[in-house]
Amino acid sequence: MSPTTTLFAALLRRNHHHLLRRGLSTHSQPPSIEYSLAHPIYTIWAANTSLGKTLVSAGLSTSFLSSSNRKFLYLKPVQTGFPYDSDSRFVYNKYSQFFSLNKPEFSVFTSNHVLRASVPASNAVVRDETGRSCGNGVVNLGFYQESRLRGTSENGEMMEGYSRLVCKTMYGWKEALSPHLVAERENARVEDAELLGMLKGCLGIDELESGEKGEVLCVIETAGGVASPGPSGSLQCDLYRPFRFPAILVGDGRLGGISGTISAYESLKLRGYDVVAVVVEDHGLVNEGPISSYLRRRVPVLVLPPIPKEMSNNLMEWFQEALSTFHSLQEIMQSAFLERASRLRNMPRKAHDIFWWPFTQHKLVPEENVTVIDSRCGENFAVHKVNKVDLITQQFDACASWWTQGPDATLQIELARDVGYATARYGHVMFPENVYEPALECAELLLEGVGKGWASRVYFSDNGSTAIEIALKMALRKFLFDHRIVSDDLVAESAESRVELKVLALRGSYHGDTLGAMEAQAPSPYTGFYQQPWYKGRGHFLDPPTVAMCDGVWKLSLPQEIETQKPNIEDLTFSLREDIFKESRDNSNLSEIYHSYIRQALQLLMDSSGSTRTGALIIEPVIQGAGGMEMVDPLFQRVLVKECRSQKIPVIFDEVFTGFWRLGAESATEFICCKPDIACYAKLMTGGIVPLAVTLASEAVFEAFVGDSKLQALLHGHSYTAHAVGCTAAVKSIKWFKDSKTNPNLISEAVLLRELWDSDLVRQISLLPAVHRVVVLGTLCALELRAEGSDAGYASLYARSLIQKLREDGIYMRPLGNVIYLMCGPCTSPESCSNLLNKVYRRLEEL
Repeated sequence: MSPTTTLFAALLRRNHHHLLRRGLSTHSQPPSIEYSLAHPIYTIWAANTSLGKTLVSAGLSTSFLSSSNRKFLYLKPVQTGFPYDSDSRFVYNKYSQFFSLNKPEFSVFTSNHVLRASVPASNAVVRDETGRSCGNGVVNLGFYQESRLRGTSENGEMMEGYSRLVCKTMYGWKEALSPHLVAERENARVEDAELLGMLKGCLGIDELESGEKGEVLCVIETAGGVASPGPSGSLQCDLYRPFRFPAILVGDGRLGGISGTISAYESLKLRGYDVVAVVVEDHGLVNEGPISSYLRRRVPVLVLPPIPKEMSNNLMEWFQEALSTFHSLQEIMQSAFLERASRLRNMPRKAHDIFWWPFTQHKLVPEENVTVIDSRCGENFAVHKVNKVDLITQQFDACASWWTQGPDATLQIELARDVGYATARYGHVMFPENVYEPALECAELLLEGVGKGWASRVYFSDNGSTAIEIALKMALRKFLFDHRIVSDDLVAESAESRVELKVLALRGSYHGDTLGAMEAQAPSPYTGFYQQPWYKGRGHFLDPPTVAMCDGVWKLSLPQEIETQKPNIEDLTFSLREDIFKESRDNSNLSEIYHSYIRQALQLLMDSSGSTRTGALIIEPVIQGAGGMEMVDPLFQRVLVKECRSQKIPVIFDEVFTGFWRLGAESATEFICCKPDIACYAKLMTGGIVPLAVTLASEAVFEAFVGDSKLQALLHGHSYTAHAVGCTAAVKSIKWFKDSKTNPNLISEAVLLRELWDSDLVRQISLLPAVHRVVVLGTLCALELRAEGSDAGYASLYARSLIQKLREDGIYMRPLGNVIYLMCGPCTSPESCSNLLNKVYRRLEEL
């Protein structure tokens, strides 16, 4: 047994709950993100501290509340220097003073709340209170003040209409320091998930759904600059990223402010924020000119009058002078909001009219079932929904965006930064006869990782299907040279010397959509005459034995040709999944049966004239993805590789789906305990950020293309071969996934991922009457619904209603017929996986 397999077996024998307890503190369970699109919500950012964010917030309140039947909601999630500094109190007081001077005809109800604070900050407001602890040194302060500002009509009577100003400080700390410092010093740390959960609650969706009338404007004011740390130490531009509220950036009108403002703008854009306006105070340096020029007039830049050095009249004259600017800013915010809301509402119709989606029967997708994805943060989509009000809500991407995605929110930003750097440094440069750092580092990492011990060459392409085409060319050439069908120095051209080369593959496999890749797979819904009239199937296709958990037990299902050879009953069931992967099975009766079956098959495939030969073996190691998430018996694949090697048939591993920790190890070769001659990788290799694929080959394969004539070279390539952006993303992702400092799921010297799916819950799901089989390995949890006739197979619509319900539960899924699956990333926490499984389990119980 190989060291990896031994390790795998040992790990899986451990108590499941013990595995879950290890390192869970490194994961932070994020809250479910949801907010209303019935009204604008904006975040107020600044290029630095003390630039006037709170003045802008207060000014917007004076502008917006110039009419009746309106509500202005001001939220300050993080406040230091409290209670002596309180931005929510400032907005509350300044609006009240402004109201008193301007006396509109309507009344305004104003309030200021302080929800939670550190113990020192709380004691500065209310002493000797007990029983208010929230834990972690934070208390429920519950401070509240309100007033009713009476407006008058021309005859001095109260008007019926009124407006509301609601100001809230969510968390306060006493010392006027950076939030991460003061949270530590006052022993009152607030985690990101807790703060975001509080913010979600303060946005008040329930009030809106219950029918609150009138216009609403909400602003959320950050603390310090764009990249200032929050109370947990996370940069605020990262902290609030799950909501991705559109931004107002308060720029710097002082000396050096142009650079700081542009840097802050770039930091927000890098994280996917929409900046709708920049506001700067006039310091006489005309900073707004260069800033506006840099932004190419795409983002309006507004200028506020200079703040007087003497704070006479409590800034009321300044607010009066700036009122026209705040009116303009409010109109910009309202216009941008309406444009965004309209665009989101119209996207399903436009998509339905002009898109041609892959693998989709458009007739079966009504407009209302089109999912509008506003953004992505880590593993979650932000999805637009129309309920009682328009919402942005969260769905876990259980398709891992078609098996490419792996980044958590942190890696997503890291990738954005590195990809931006590569774009700025290289753009794109052609690859033949050239070398540049991203391509070289990517190739070195691949050969030290997934290709370690067998590969020596890296051939770049752009997608998995193309990588397969390249692999087939490599393998067939290698076969020709090994069997002396062509000479070493010139490719034979005479028709008499040619043989027909076919591949050996497994039924249920899928190797891509390009014409050559489809020829290397068995007849299936993907290759039918409707899809590919040219399809001949240039291969010999064996029925593989498969393994799955059925009714709580791992069972082996054999094709009829093997079953007739009467294998031992004890070889057909496994109490533990790791037993399936043991190399000790090589000595079993079943192994002998596999050897005999494959030898016979290979013998039958060679015709008497020798004009048809099997030129390559191609398999998806362990899991056949698009074929229905079938787990092929690793013993069978290991025997198949050995038998092909004995006949000098080159071996291709299609790891486009299975590679880079998808199955719990960097390469699925760890599970079948043998190496290929050629292997293909894509998808997770770049973290799913940009397309890139590689075909790895041994030196012996490479040598089959070396000669004095260019015609002997591999004449294949793409304009974007080894593009620097893709290689940079791959370098970051490969390193991130296999580093225990960035991937807390790595265990045992970074060889395997710990168990992500709750084994007890998986077993319970397998026992449900609605479930035929379950396959769980690494980041994949798949199950086949029990179905018959037209309800089974790839064309089945049997899972349709279940999928819709799970989407309502916050899980985005697409089925493979009556097979549904959950797919997470290598960094996903077991808690998140358990949460997903529980939702699926509850829905399956309903079936």
